[in-house]
Amino acid sequence: MPTKSKSLKPKVAVFKFASCDGCQLSLLDAEDELLDVAGAIDIAFFPEASRRMLKGPYDIGIVEGSITTPHDVEHIREIRKSCAVLITIGACATAGGIQALRNWKDIKNYVHIVYASPEYISTLDRSLPVGSFVHVDFELRGCPINKYQLIEVINAFLNKRKPNIHAYSVCMDCKLKGNECVMVARGIPCLGPVTQSGCGAICPSFDRGCYGCFGPMESPNTQALAAQYKEVGESELDIKLAFRTFNAYADAFRKESEAHEH
Repeated sequence: MPTKSKSLKPKVAVFKFASCDGCQLSLLDAEDELLDVAGAIDIAFFPEASRRMLKGPYDIGIVEGSITTPHDVEHIREIRKSCAVLITIGACATAGGIQALRNWKDIKNYVHIVYASPEYISTLDRSLPVGSFVHVDFELRGCPINKYQLIEVINAFLNKRKPNIHAYSVCMDCKLKGNECVMVARGIPCLGPVTQSGCGAICPSFDRGCYGCFGPMESPNTQALAAQYKEVGESELDIKLAFRTFNAYADAFRKESEAHEH
């Protein structure tokens, strides 16, 4: 059962694992919007923004970052037990993040190159999303996330309804904005057809291809897009690298990149 503070407000906690802090900064950047819901919640634990640390259990837990060490595994399981609802935010927490690029290599080789005393380093062989270890109630994608989407998700769980987050592709945003398709009209490689909406089609609006910051859309046809990449002159290596960025280990992107490994 959800736990209420003395003021009877739902208790919200924000946690960080391996990440750049960009998604937490998006939350802080939503200061004006948060004022609309601040009266309804008690931010009980948020080390990035406050020295006030209230112990759990919590009604809502918000997690940024990927799981990369044995300690991370233990910690996220403890967090899951203390949170009635667990929401992961950003590419790191939902798909392993840019650090998941190490998943195709032997991490031991890099540890010996980077660290003077590798024997003190304790790490998993892969960088994985939070959902690989515990049940997640909602995954909010983005690198970084869209602050308005985060406010919507928090509001939805506070009001016991399904978050209104679009699952369609960036192409829909381009059509709504009247953008000319950069791939069709100019031959610019673009991940928009397989990437979930969320950024407002920023890159295509400035005549650049989408980089897939919000991860794969619902039921993406990555194989068809890869074929289109070849039509505009991209090589097998180009296609592989296109799918290996912020959301490289998201299932659809991972499988398509591996299909062009050789």
